[in-house]
Amino acid sequence: MTEASERTDRRDHTELTDLVIRMDGVSVRRGTTNLVSAVDWSVELDERWVVLGPNGAGKTTLLRMAAAELHPSEGIVDLLGERLGRVDVFELRPRIGFCSAALASRVPGDEIVRDVVVSAGYALLGRWREQYDTFDLTRADHLLNVMGMNALAGRRFATLSEGERKRALIARALMADPELLLLDEPAAGLDLGGREDLVERLSGLALDADAPASVLVTHHVEEIPPGYTHALLMRGGGVVAQGLLPEVMTDQNLSRTFGLPLKVRLEDGRYSARRG
Repeated sequence: MTEASERTDRRDHTELTDLVIRMDGVSVRRGTTNLVSAVDWSVELDERWVVLGPNGAGKTTLLRMAAAELHPSEGIVDLLGERLGRVDVFELRPRIGFCSAALASRVPGDEIVRDVVVSAGYALLGRWREQYDTFDLTRADHLLNVMGMNALAGRRFATLSEGERKRALIARALMADPELLLLDEPAAGLDLGGREDLVERLSGLALDADAPASVLVTHHVEEIPPGYTHALLMRGGGVVAQGLLPEVMTDQNLSRTFGLPLKVRLEDGRYSARRG
């Protein structure tokens, strides 16, 4: 390695220590279709991001790369100071809490809720013969309490409502004390009461200085929890706008994102949008 390349590697490492996500020129192709096109994006340790856009915008593809589940076709993805393609993703993934509908569909219906949460400490989905110490069990109970699930800890997963399942899986995502929390449409399928309860609990996490950096994917501005700091707007696999939430959430940006004239309103820390 030349002296110049050594200096570059040292500089890159220094920059990465301040970031939990860095994507440079990232694209993902499937056949002739670009799911994500030339995305540049970075997330710092104390930031809470919402990724917003219509169906097919590339949001979930972006989140799967951030979860070390998917490699880019082009570009560079650095996660928690490690570069995809150079790191063992099975060692990286336990440092990332990931909650998605795909995960929910894989949880055995007869699994006890507390076991769904505590088994994340071993990166397992469901409890087998492994043993957990008092610290693990206490932490699982604490996280279930944070998510309003302590009274349901002994229930079977299949008996939970959709909102209760979402909250149990977020508790699971936090079990291993991750450095990065990724939430893929956590309010999808919830009724109004379930959505509002979840948004309030996610807001509490966002406002906790000790909580990990977070990225939340959604279709709806009403689901942005107070305390989130930044937004990335996507359409057709590309970035429409990104940056501080108040600067990005404008009528113009949201209209470009969803392809029709929209008016954005902010009231009591909550966003809403209507056709203009």
